Amino acid sequence: MSWGTELWDQFDNLEKHTQWGIDILEKYIKFVKERTEIELSYAKQLRNLSKKYQPKKNSKEEEEYKYTACKAFLSTLNEMNDYAGQHEVISENMTSQITVDLMRYVQELKQERKSNFHDGRKAQQHIETCWKQLESSKRRFERDCKEADRAQQYFEKMDADINVTKADVEKARQQAQLRHQMAEDSKADYSSILQRFNQEQWEYYHTHIPNIFQKIQEMEERRIVRIGESMKTYAEVDRQVIPIIGKCLDGIVKAAESIDQKNDSQLVVEAYKSGFEPPGDIEFEDYTQPMKRTVSENSLSSSKEGKAELKFGGKSRGKLWPFIKKNKGATPEDFSNLPPEQRRKKLQQKVDDLNKEIQKEMDQRDAITKMKDVYLKNPQMGDPASLDHKLAEATQNIEKLRLETHKFEAWLAEVEGRLPARSEQARRQSGMYDGQTHQTVTNCAQDRESSPDGSYTEEQSQESELKVLAADFDDEFDDEEPLPAIGTCKALYTFEGQNEGTISVVEGEMLSVIEEDKGDGWTRIRRSEDEEGYVPTSYVEVYLDKNAKGAKTYI
Repeated sequence: MSWGTELWDQFDNLEKHTQWGIDILEKYIKFVKERTEIELSYAKQLRNLSKKYQPKKNSKEEEEYKYTACKAFLSTLNEMNDYAGQHEVISENMTSQITVDLMRYVQELKQERKSNFHDGRKAQQHIETCWKQLESSKRRFERDCKEADRAQQYFEKMDADINVTKADVEKARQQAQLRHQMAEDSKADYSSILQRFNQEQWEYYHTHIPNIFQKIQEMEERRIVRIGESMKTYAEVDRQVIPIIGKCLDGIVKAAESIDQKNDSQLVVEAYKSGFEPPGDIEFEDYTQPMKRTVSENSLSSSKEGKAELKFGGKSRGKLWPFIKKNKGATPEDFSNLPPEQRRKKLQQKVDDLNKEIQKEMDQRDAITKMKDVYLKNPQMGDPASLDHKLAEATQNIEKLRLETHKFEAWLAEVEGRLPARSEQARRQSGMYDGQTHQTVTNCAQDRESSPDGSYTEEQSQESELKVLAADFDDEFDDEEPLPAIGTCKALYTFEGQNEGTISVVEGEMLSVIEEDKGDGWTRIRRSEDEEGYVPTSYVEVYLDKNAKGAKTYI
């Protein structure tokens, strides 16, 4: 089967068919190109979706991902991100292996088709030219034959006429011979052109056209094979990413199988456990006895103070602490508003954060120190003195952070039971008072409420009682005689005393020392008779009076 022999007379139809084939190829290229755009758009949407549901850094949402179910969800988001990457790979491979390759091939195909049909038209034009020459010689031969016949008839007529002179007869005879010779010449020319045309026509239909059509047929078959190969590549590109997509899906399944409901339940216990014991039974109070009511030690009310008993024996007596309304307020620095277990966790987290900040400041100080050494060895690189301010600032920041860490470590140690009950200094720093109110506060603590965020509060009657007890404590403290000054001090840095029991000082300020540092990093000072408190020892330069009672030698 050959187009050259079977379709020798279908030049125009073959031209239309091959153009249609190129159009089909370009349509397939457009299809693949749109598929790549869809894959890119899909990958982008998947990435945006994964990013949208990623936990925000340094937010409460990030803390939720300690649960196995949330970890599995995070793994799913990461796997979806990788899944999106495979769709990007599909787009890239289809573009490079199909779209770009076929677009280049289409240009070559158009050029080849143009060349083949140009040769075909050239052969057509040649055979048409030969046909026109043949027709021209044929018409000329026909005309010369007719002219020769007319000349012969005229000669015969003149020769038969007796009235015509001999010269006219001779002239007619010569004209007839001339026309006859011209007819013979036209016949010979026509015969020669006819033979040549037949030869050209045979070569045209048996050699030129078959060869040209054969090239066009091969070109078209190559196009068909090429589009088939592209379709295979199209499927292969998808198949290549199936194993990786399968791994992404396996990762999601594995993450789902890693969910441990028991572990999550334990994490809930660790997150919200208050550390309190449930309230005990409330004993029956016999009101028939004349005002000699007693309350069990397990009761929610206090039995130690008569005033507290009257306050707690009213509205809140019959309530259990988990169901008391919350009292939202500012969070104390020492997290004393939290239950013991939650407070310990918060303090531990704060200590860890401060240690990280200290390490960061130390690294920065070391970097500045190394840079200063470089400047000392190579003065042309910079002035070493320009780094002194930064070095001092870094050292000061480290000292501040260490003091802050020491403060929180003390609170943490107290919560964990590593330290004995706090001294008056510690109570002033944290704003918590013990002593004679210890039993009342202990009993009232069971009336506190655990809120979803781990905080707990008390009933208004209980808060009022604590405030009264705290006021009584302050009154007793105020009745004490002021401690005598044992020296003076100069503030080296400005200190903002935000905690109860501390005092704010300004850099360069002179104050009186009434109690030196006892190893906890705090010195008690006085500005006036009514204004005293504690400041970090490292923030002041102390000058002790050697003659003062109880004063130690200052080194």
